[in-house]
Amino acid sequence: MNWGVFEGLLSGVNKYSTAFGRIWLSVVFIFRLLVYVVAAERVWSDDHKDFDCNTRQPGCTNVCFDHFFPVSHIRLWALQLILVTCPSLLVIMHVAYREAKEQRHRAAGRDDCRCIYPNPGKKRGGLWWTYLLSLVFKAGVDVVFLYIFYHFYRNYTLPRVVKCELPPCPNVVDCFISRPTEKNIFTLFMVVTACVCVMLSLVEAAYLISKRCRECLLARSGESCR
Repeated sequence: MNWGVFEGLLSGVNKYSTAFGRIWLSVVFIFRLLVYVVAAERVWSDDHKDFDCNTRQPGCTNVCFDHFFPVSHIRLWALQLILVTCPSLLVIMHVAYREAKEQRHRAAGRDDCRCIYPNPGKKRGGLWWTYLLSLVFKAGVDVVFLYIFYHFYRNYTLPRVVKCELPPCPNVVDCFISRPTEKNIFTLFMVVTACVCVMLSLVEAAYLISKRCRECLLARSGESCR
């Protein structure tokens, strides 16, 4: 990973975010991304290798593992982190588009005219909508993945022993999951941090809407006074 490019992206996201957005980014980077890279991948590295069933029937262990682990936690978290961070990059791209448009406007020899975007990073017009929709999308992605995890792994927990009777298993066999307690702790931690991120995104969206409504009310009251 090119950490220089990653650092530049993070600084850009921080630059154009509100205070709530900076807190959200810190939670995602420290409590989700770093935990995923440093610890979670190692915890789930032996999930298939150490999934033992009390039978030697060929194929039984693989079928039971696929039934109880249809999608790995690690792959779901990776997809979730990718989707939840993409909207922030769209905001940066929108600001970059504004800056490029302003530069083309000045290069055309119209310096005497007023600027198209005096402050390209100011959340007004289309950028305000882009930022607001990015918040809704981020919260929606986390909610959808929380539902997916709950659907696949009831109550977000893994049992110590699962009973499997799928063919080609000869009968009901007991299968044992590797390190279930440790995996449950990491799963609950990721679920809690996702819920915190959802709350931060909704609070930030409410803050943007309330601020915009207040500005509109102040502008209308000023016009009525004049």
